[in-house]
Amino acid sequence: MDMQQKFDAMKAAFRKNPNPDLASRDKNLERLGAMILDNVDAFCKTISEDFGHRSPIETRFAETANALSDIKHTRKQLAKWMSVEKRATGIHFLPAKNEVRYQPKGVVGIISPWNYPMSMAVNPTIGALAAGNRVMIKPSELTPATSDLLAKLVSQYFDEDHITVITGGPDVAQNFSALPFDHMLFTGSTNVGRLVMSAAAKNLTPVTLELGGKSPTILDDQYPMQTAVEKIVSGKLMNSGQTCIAPDYVLVPEQREAEFVKTYIKTVQRFYPTILDNPDFTAIISEGHFERISELIDDAKQKGANVIEIYQEESQKPANTRKMPPKIVTNISDDMKIAQEEIFGPVLPVIPYKTIDQALDYVMDRPHPLAFYGFSKDKEFVEKLLHNPLAGGVSINDTLMHIVQMDLPFGGVGSSGMGSYHGFDGFKTFSHAKAIFKQSGINARSMMYPPYGKSMDKILKMLG
Repeated sequence: MDMQQKFDAMKAAFRKNPNPDLASRDKNLERLGAMILDNVDAFCKTISEDFGHRSPIETRFAETANALSDIKHTRKQLAKWMSVEKRATGIHFLPAKNEVRYQPKGVVGIISPWNYPMSMAVNPTIGALAAGNRVMIKPSELTPATSDLLAKLVSQYFDEDHITVITGGPDVAQNFSALPFDHMLFTGSTNVGRLVMSAAAKNLTPVTLELGGKSPTILDDQYPMQTAVEKIVSGKLMNSGQTCIAPDYVLVPEQREAEFVKTYIKTVQRFYPTILDNPDFTAIISEGHFERISELIDDAKQKGANVIEIYQEESQKPANTRKMPPKIVTNISDDMKIAQEEIFGPVLPVIPYKTIDQALDYVMDRPHPLAFYGFSKDKEFVEKLLHNPLAGGVSINDTLMHIVQMDLPFGGVGSSGMGSYHGFDGFKTFSHAKAIFKQSGINARSMMYPPYGKSMDKILKMLG
């Protein structure tokens, strides 16, 4: 059965059961959880195979455990989310009643990325299933072993007309995005996001775009350096920096720049005593991405940046691994590619600032980031950080942690994306909020019928 036929089969199946009850939705979520829980080791193995090496602890934390927590939260809350939502009725229309009912949209298409190849396919599927939809998933061709495993497991745990996985390269993805889905979610680069949105527009398919960008971190002049750096290193080097919300660069008070660099180096070396033979440190996904990051570094060097090799003895890329030792880059200028492009690797630019307004201007002069991080114990400083830059999500005095809060929406803004999901926000994204007006047996509706006369004048005066 080809992709179009699978899509048509899903549409037909949805027509037969367009609004699944709570029990059936819960059963699907339970089945999805069992699929993950039964195959944790297999996911760790195949994801590591795709990366060349991926820490199994990182896979379990960021992928399997994260998805299982999301499923648990969704199952616990789903009855409340599905309940009829009462809305206020205009006083002139009483005793009529208003309500909103959330109804499945139909068939949802999910195009997932390579950096978290299991969770970025499964997490939006959780919201789509909770909302009562059917789901088609197109995972990344850069993680073929994981994509094949996902396709095999989904076919074992679900009927093909309920969830199906479509594997293949860019041509397949292009045809996938051209299908007339009832909703489509894409996670990936801004440039590919534009292509997906363009394809969806031909069918008037609503889209949720989870893109990337350069997520900044601002450190104030009083926050404990060691505490801040540990959280920045943890967020930056998880998955070797290949995280869409990883701290991309850090803005530090100019008088603290040297202290930050020294503390960062020592902390990285403490977290990762070695790199090339360290099971906790993940490889770069492909030779192409390794070279892309290397070119960003070379371009910065040529334009006057100072590149600090934290592991001098491991700074040369070995012949049989794609592990890139972490680096710091200082003396950044705007004409450098590293200041313009998302790094998506273990390289951290450090940029000094004189005043907080200067730091905020630096952030706001650039496209809206997917994530924004601030470190301060000063309430006024924190409020200034929260008030000014427009960002998809924020963590204060930490990094990454807002994304694992199941009751917070996850999404970007502007070039970092549109729409959101996770928890109730995911349920709403994949549902249609149907507005319902229930007229009372006692009403003045007949006063609005033509021919219009004095009664209509009275109604207009009441309304206006």
